[in-house]
Amino acid sequence: MRCPSCGHTDSKVVDSRPSEDGTSIRRRRECLKCNRRFTTYERLGENPLVVRKSDGTSEVYRRDKILRGLYIACAKRHITPDQINSVVDDLETELRNKNYTEIQSKALGDMVLQRLRNLDEVAYIRFASVYKDFKNVDEFNQAIKGL
Repeated sequence: MRCPSCGHTDSKVVDSRPSEDGTSIRRRRECLKCNRRFTTYERLGENPLVVRKSDGTSEVYRRDKILRGLYIACAKRHITPDQINSVVDDLETELRNKNYTEIQSKALGDMVLQRLRNLDEVAYIRFASVYKDFKNVDEFNQAIKGL
């Protein structure tokens, strides 16, 4: 690990613990040349998750796409960014624990909806209206009755 102060490549680990979000390891290091301390975060390298879309195309899973959709659905609601990140962290933990290498976009959307239902019903309906692509008011009403 290269020291951000002097560029020396040797350092020792002073403290190591899971990060606050639980997805990485936080390490405090000390440079063996200048004795400055700095923090690094190590995340497990993973095989990419492939999302198979309804039109048959595939793309690599992108956390930012899920977050963007959730931020839009949760706009002007009493939901904190930490709660939204927690939803995505929980989703990614489930995907990792089940060792998915590929998932249908419909299944991924359903997993997000399941978590949103527990968080906020209005955000759930907003997300569902885009994700499920309601064609008319009856479909929208059915989703509301399903809550």
